[in-house]
Amino acid sequence: MGVLTTAIFLPLLGAILLALWPRPTERLARGFATAVAAVPLALLVVAWLRFEGRGGFELVERASWIPTLGVGYVVGVDGVSLPLAAMTALLFLASIVYPLDLRGRAREYYALFLFLESVSLGVFLALDLFLFYVFFDVSLVGMYFLIGGWGHGEGARRAALKFFLYTLAGTLAMLLALLGLYLATEPRTFDMAEIIRTQPLPAGGLYSALVFLGFAVAFAIKTPLVPFHTWLPPAHVDAPAPASTILAGVLLKMGTYGFVRILLQMLPGTFQRFALPVALFALVSIVYGALVALAQGNLKRRIAYTSVNHMGYAVLGVAAAAALLGGQEQARTLALTGAVVEMVAHGLITGALFLISGSVWARAETYEIQEFGGLAARTPALTFTTALAAFASLGLPGLAGFVAEFQIFVGTFAVYPWVAAVGLLGILITAALFLHLLQRMFLGELPVRWNAWRELRPVEIAALASLLVFVVWIGVAPAWLLDVIDSAAGAIIGQANPLAGR
Repeated sequence: MGVLTTAIFLPLLGAILLALWPRPTERLARGFATAVAAVPLALLVVAWLRFEGRGGFELVERASWIPTLGVGYVVGVDGVSLPLAAMTALLFLASIVYPLDLRGRAREYYALFLFLESVSLGVFLALDLFLFYVFFDVSLVGMYFLIGGWGHGEGARRAALKFFLYTLAGTLAMLLALLGLYLATEPRTFDMAEIIRTQPLPAGGLYSALVFLGFAVAFAIKTPLVPFHTWLPPAHVDAPAPASTILAGVLLKMGTYGFVRILLQMLPGTFQRFALPVALFALVSIVYGALVALAQGNLKRRIAYTSVNHMGYAVLGVAAAAALLGGQEQARTLALTGAVVEMVAHGLITGALFLISGSVWARAETYEIQEFGGLAARTPALTFTTALAAFASLGLPGLAGFVAEFQIFVGTFAVYPWVAAVGLLGILITAALFLHLLQRMFLGELPVRWNAWRELRPVEIAALASLLVFVVWIGVAPAWLLDVIDSAAGAIIGQANPLAGR
């Protein structure tokens, strides 16, 4: 097997072995899952070192699957998928090692995590549309059981069900759109590279609009954009913290990745027709997500609504890239690059914030911000990591969030200046909500009941450091990441331009 195939299926093999392992101790189960999860990360580092950045798909691995339907097993990477896959592997490793009360069901918990890692990597590495759909759809199963089985109280089961039904409805819309796109190909194929090359659907007409709408609804629910976001806050609040990290850091990116890989690359002319409405949905998500987050007194719910806000930035960048206004190729490439950087930055930053919320819950069994105060005097490591992640999320220069948002807004200003101007309000509100959180939880007097508050354990610090070191690295010296993403962004914009009028 090739590097990418091994990275996808080794966690699945590990999940099966763990599920069949008769009554392992929690320590053994965690150690086994950690060792298995470390391998895909190492393999993707190897893939990164082999990546040449030629603008197309590289390291492609193929096998025949269902030839009569034009379905094949095809995986590969470009400058968009490689950073997202590497981030996915890192987030899974950090989430698996993070301590949690597993209620005596460690084997099942870690098996589900490894299964979810396998299908998540499959989404970002698949280059066959049918294979992409299978991985995209099956990812719901792992997260459903993680939320329902290890969440907080009875509300977890309701949140898991709402998450599953909402996102399943989206995948059904995507299935219809996928079939519509497939039936337009000649000869029939699900090969992504071939569909991107041939552009089987014209830009105009009702048929292409309906195909676009089916995909757009599915990805808007997954991202999520307002008003398709209502499943997200309860899922986050009731999920165990490591599952929240994967939900925010990985599963939401499947939606924004779909906007790039399918809508922008396979339907560029149709996306041009709907670029402004998509940008407006993104703008509403930016401002609404920040405003509602500011009003939340629950730590996890506040972080959850910032995901609506930040994913709005990513979709805004993609919409600006899709506008296809003549003479703005450089600006649109910048916006697309910023959107992909935002996906990576948000995954690392918000993933760290949700892990931190898990540490808070383990010590206090509450997420209510008003219950805290003065924690800086008792827990400097928790204070530092929370402040670093919060400042990165609000876009402070020198951290990853700034690199992403600066490129998105510079690119969007050249295409939709008034949309970008209004969107800047989201940054101001985000700053207010995180500064209020830091002030309320860590400054002032320490309540008596928290006098015995325990500092972060070494394993918690190590997991958080593995994410936050990249937040700082991307913020200070982002060239290693930007060069990879630029190689794909420039090719995508250049390919879309001559096809806009089809």
